[in-house]
Amino acid sequence: MPEPRLTTASYLVLGIIDGLGGASPYDVKVEAARTVAPFWSVPHAQVYAHCDRLVKAGMVTETREAGGRNRRQLNLTEAGRSALADWLADPAFTPVEAREHGILKLWFGADPRLLAPVQLAEHRRILAEYGELSDTVGEQLTPGQQGALEFGIRYERMMTDFWEWAAAREG
Repeated sequence: MPEPRLTTASYLVLGIIDGLGGASPYDVKVEAARTVAPFWSVPHAQVYAHCDRLVKAGMVTETREAGGRNRRQLNLTEAGRSALADWLADPAFTPVEAREHGILKLWFGADPRLLAPVQLAEHRRILAEYGELSDTVGEQLTPGQQGALEFGIRYERMMTDFWEWAAAREG
């Protein structure tokens, strides 16, 4: 069987299944929404599709719950565990794709006086949420999770600085 082409979403699914010690596709979807969604969104349908692809690729095994809702339980195979470990150990750089709608709107001529107040309010709200999360559970997070949270905090600070600049520049 040829080596399957794994995407970042594939690794996200492998990582969540590994972290949970096994999971249903629904569990993967819920855990992704609960944990990584602020910095890495993955559509719900894509989670299910990636689970199916990983089973077909031999990266994940699937067992069915006897009776009840007949839920699928997914567990990593050695191939899945190895692929995840290789990905985690790969230091390759991939440029960030910011995908900020407000920035795209600015590019095409939107009025910063209209955008800035809403953008500032939302980025400040998210920054406050991340700060509260850091204060309440920061010490319970793994070093990697703490780093991701710190990235979120710094990103939101940068976005508030930018929108303050944009508002002042046009004001």
